[in-house]
Amino acid sequence: MAVICVLPFIVRPYQLDFLIFLFINIILVVSFRLISITGEFSLAHAVLMGCGAYASTMLNKYTGLSPWITMPFGACVAGTVAYLLSFPLFRMKMFYFLIASFAAGEAIRLCWTRFRDPFGGFRGIRRIPSLEIDIPGVIYLDLGFPVPFYFFALIVGLACLVIMYRLEHSRFGLNFHATHWQDQLCASVGVNCRHFRTTAFTIAGVFAGLAGGLLAHYLGSINPNLFGLTLMLYVLVWTIAGGLGSFAGPIIGVTLLSILDESVRSSAQEFRPAIYGAVLIATMLFLPQGIESLPDKLKPHFLRLIGREPTANKSTDAGS
Repeated sequence: MAVICVLPFIVRPYQLDFLIFLFINIILVVSFRLISITGEFSLAHAVLMGCGAYASTMLNKYTGLSPWITMPFGACVAGTVAYLLSFPLFRMKMFYFLIASFAAGEAIRLCWTRFRDPFGGFRGIRRIPSLEIDIPGVIYLDLGFPVPFYFFALIVGLACLVIMYRLEHSRFGLNFHATHWQDQLCASVGVNCRHFRTTAFTIAGVFAGLAGGLLAHYLGSINPNLFGLTLMLYVLVWTIAGGLGSFAGPIIGVTLLSILDESVRSSAQEFRPAIYGAVLIATMLFLPQGIESLPDKLKPHFLRLIGREPTANKSTDAGS
């Protein structure tokens, strides 16, 4: 945390922007994990992020309400859209759910593109006001500048991660895992699996909408292309490559792959999709549990390198 707090004062301006976008993307991928732990993968998650961004900016633009009010409202709108989409989508599972979620998301995104009024069409919405902390006679802070927004995004991101972590590891959240691995057993003892999938989908939509509101009020403009299939594919790669086995997996994935993507952006811009594809294939072949499992894979080799034999795990000893 000390390093994170010092970073905005020692990095370059474009690197500071990169860190802010990274914090927003971490909220996005961890919220996406809430859906994936129920056994489904949605291609509409980036569009839900856009729902939060559009709802917040439109309410601010047409009513003049403060962004501090419109941003939570946008998150609630994204959650409401997710809840409404859950009724037709959760009549399907696995591959059919994936394709249907893509179709639903594209239908929403094409509405933003088609209707210039009120969504702005292809150009989107511009001149979005930044967030401000204004307490007369006490403090005035414009969060439109990178350094203040960096700390604001850090605080919001940490708060979101704590809430999602506690939710997932609560007794209620354990039902999300159960609906994935033992859905028939859960149904046999009276657990409504569809209810828990819908709940996870809705909560994930709320956090995605909040991430969209942060993005909109930092960039100052949004358009439908920001929330298209490209972003959704990146979210999938970040989540799968990082690993779905633990809460930290998607965070590791989005952090490492974003750094890799940024390092090749200037020298190999045209090869970025190929690099992402190669990383995803290599991860699935050699690290099926994701990058988070790499330390466990390397530990036996490290022990042999220093002259120590790796000890057998407890399950092996119990079995023998």
